[in-house]
Formats: sequence, C-alpha cells, structure tokens
Amino acid sequence: MKNSERSNHSGSVSEFILLGFPSSWKIQIFLFSLFSITYILTLLGNMSIICAVNLDQRLHTPMYVLLANFSFLEIWYVTSTVPNMLVNFLSKNKIISFTGCFLQFYFFFSMGTTETFSLSAMAYDRYHAICRPLHYPTIVTLQKCIRMVVCCWVCGFFCYLLPVYLISQLPFCDHNTIDHFICDPGPLIGLSCVPAPATEITCTVFNSVLIFCTFLFITSSYTLVLQAVLKVPSAEGRRKAFSTCGSHLAVVSLFYGSIMVMYVSPTSANPAGTQKIVTLFYSVLTPLFNPLIYSLRNTEIKKALKKVLRSMKLGQYM
Repeated sequence: MKNSERSNHSGSVSEFILLGFPSSWKIQIFLFSLFSITYILTLLGNMSIICAVNLDQRLHTPMYVLLANFSFLEIWYVTSTVPNMLVNFLSKNKIISFTGCFLQFYFFFSMGTTETFSLSAMAYDRYHAICRPLHYPTIVTLQKCIRMVVCCWVCGFFCYLLPVYLISQLPFCDHNTIDHFICDPGPLIGLSCVPAPATEITCTVFNSVLIFCTFLFITSSYTLVLQAVLKVPSAEGRRKAFSTCGSHLAVVSLFYGSIMVMYVSPTSANPAGTQKIVTLFYSVLTPLFNPLIYSLRNTEIKKALKKVLRSMKLGQYM
C-alpha cells in the first residue's frame, strides 16, 4: 500500500454524532417526555421487585434472589443507554466522545450478555425445582445461587471484550455520524473507511454462538420442565408451576426474539430504521414489561409488593 493510501486509511475520529430519531423540535420534546416516563417506570418497577424480595423473608430463596438480581441488572441495562438518549433529544449537536461511545457499547452489550446468562441460571433453577424437587434444596442452595449470580456478571463482562476491541481498532477516517441512538456494532462497522469482513464475521459468529447456546439451554430446560409439569396429578400444582415458568418464558421470548433479529444475521443486512426499532424494543421496552410480567403472574411477588406498600403508608403516618 502506498504511503498516501496508508495515511488516508489510518485517520481516526475523536467523537461520534448519534443521529437518534431525526425530527422536528416538537417531536423531539414529545419523544423526550415519552422515554423519560418509560425510564422512570422501568426503574420503579424493577426497584419494587428488589425491595419486595429484600424485605420479605419468605422470598429469600434462590428463585427470588435470581429474580431480584435480574431486576437489578435491568436497571443498569437501561441506564447504560437511555439517559444519553434523553440528553440527545434536547441537544443540537448530539455528540458523544470516542471513549464514551465505546464505553457505552461495552457496558450495554456486557449487561446484555449477563442477561442471557442470568436467564439461563433462572432456567437451571426452575429445572431442578420442578424436575428434581427432592434434591432441589441441596443442589440449588442460596450460596450456590449467589455464586451463579457472580459468575453471570463476571462472564458477561469478560465475553464482550474481544468484539469491542476489534471494532475500536477499525479506521473511521472522517466518518463519525452514527444513524442510531446508541453505539451499536452494526453502524460502527459500517463507518469504517476500509471493508472489515473479518471483524463483521467474527462479531456475527460470536453473537450467534452466545445467543443460540444460551437459548438452547433455556429451551431444553423448559422442555424437561413441561414434561414434568404435565405429569403432576394435581391441577393446582400444574397451574402454579405453569404460572411461575410462564413468566420466565414470556421474558425469554421477548428478549431473545428481538436480539436474534438484530445480531444473528450480518449487521450490514439490517436497515438503519429496523436496527433502531428492534434495539428500542429490547433495550427500552422489554425492561419495562419484565416487572409487570413477573408481578402480575406471581402471587408471592404481589403479596410482597402489597406488604411493601403498606409499610410505606405506615411510615408516612408515623
């Protein structure tokens, strides 16, 4: 390669512009209000589950510890992207630094990866609770549950180091406008001023292996759970088991359905509009729905939430 060509390809950028949702000022204000309310409700919903599990001694079991951890994860998951998106709605330049962009990329996808591992841990817990009920108290202890939670976080934050590193090493030259509301790998790879098929294929293979391995583990666990539930003679027992597992399966369907659309196919195959809508669904709306799904279908959580509300009311009157 000639020196002039090398210099053109080695150029870099110090900041990116996140276009977000280009529209008139009135629509930007409307979107800011809408997503602010969504963000606040997401925080309140997930914090309510954490408080309910923490304050009710009856919920200090592996199943609910995993659920509280999942809600804690969801809070940071949305916080990694939504506040910056809200600022951009009110900003004219919509600038994010190079370092800030890749930090957002790393934390958002690391927590997304942690979420896949957490959902797998929850499926593992339900498998032993329903398929091996006599051995469950000795297999899934509270100490083992805490170790699984720590392992999910450590593995989640370790796994995405390679994709982030590979994409950060691409030459962007003067291309710094990202047609998205977050620093997503697809648009970032598209900004490279030289083709990067190896990086794109590596990221696609990495995402596919991660998504399908955890998804197959979860579906296999619940196939065995379903077989065990159908053998339960009591209709009430079957209803309770289906209620508990149904909440988890609904969350799994929402999360995996959207991320498979985005990250299993090559990133260049998804138009910018599709990327924004699908990302918006799994990064903003799914964390809002999850507390509703778990609280509406779980009697113990509803009782604990009522207990928390009563405690808060008594505290106000004292």
